[in-house]
Amino acid sequence: MTYVRNAWYVAAWEQDLEPDKPMAVSILNDPIVLWSADGRLVACEDRCVHRLAPLSLGHCEGARLRCMYHGLLFDADGAVVQIPGQEMIPPQARLRTYPVALRHSWVWIWMGDPALADPALIPPAVGFDDPDYILGRGFLDYAAEARLIDDNLLDFSHLSYVHAKSFGAGPEFAEERPRLLPLDRGVRFERWVVGTRGPGGRQSDAPIDSWQSYDFLLPGVLLMWSGSFAAGTAERCGFERPDYDEAIGAVTFTSQAVTPTGDRTARYFFSWGPHRNHGDEAVRDMLMRLADMAFAEDKLMIEAQQRVIDRTPAPRIMPTVHDRGVTLFTRLVDRLARTEAGEAVAA
Repeated sequence: MTYVRNAWYVAAWEQDLEPDKPMAVSILNDPIVLWSADGRLVACEDRCVHRLAPLSLGHCEGARLRCMYHGLLFDADGAVVQIPGQEMIPPQARLRTYPVALRHSWVWIWMGDPALADPALIPPAVGFDDPDYILGRGFLDYAAEARLIDDNLLDFSHLSYVHAKSFGAGPEFAEERPRLLPLDRGVRFERWVVGTRGPGGRQSDAPIDSWQSYDFLLPGVLLMWSGSFAAGTAERCGFERPDYDEAIGAVTFTSQAVTPTGDRTARYFFSWGPHRNHGDEAVRDMLMRLADMAFAEDKLMIEAQQRVIDRTPAPRIMPTVHDRGVTLFTRLVDRLARTEAGEAVAA
């Protein structure tokens, strides 16, 4: 599978970092250790230069990290500053370091050329420090390619079938197509569902108009806002984006990030919760229970799909009308990956 490297990948939830304790993560098959150097977040390759022991089993000593196999000590720039019993330190005794940033309650790591690591390219998610939303969070580990999870998030027609029990999605998700807008680093989806009673667990007594919009951005980050509006709102808005101040309920935000960890493995991060004007911690907890059920349904299907692909000689797919978002995103990834490889790309 093709993935871009010049992008910010989600490595962990900020809340899962423990002070003075290294954390092992894997992105694009690169073993990485995260650690805090006196308040500065550091990301280095997770293998000691001596005998390749994992530094994630090491010990933090102030702003430094000690390998607990033979005791080499590394500074925050990845350089060896001490070798027990040896005064001379070879100049090549240095780890690869990665640009790292903490934003929107996620730890982001830039996997490509460090000179191109622009923080402005971090997708504009909503974190737990945002006062407007009450969020829950989690993650799932998949035995499947990250791109299969991306495809799932780029084509919501599966909601009518995979999530019939959890989200209670109606047939409109398979019968109607959303409006798509190509972005510089992703795809935007917008959809009105007119005269619905809302998804399972949040159904209204009277018909409503439901609005949903989300951006799916490189390298695989979904940012989605949704809300319920009085019947007739969609037509009054000309089926364009509504004013959320007019929402009558179910205003929520969800962020989902897909990180390829290794060969046919991925980690799927997610958050979900209501706007403070439309919910509280009880609503958040209800949504997270719903998410646990729905995302388990996705995981079951996608991991089974991966097993079928692995058993199929020269596997090929047959696209449908719902695959336009998948196609747009795949072309974007392929184009940027070829650019990274130095290939000429037609405009």
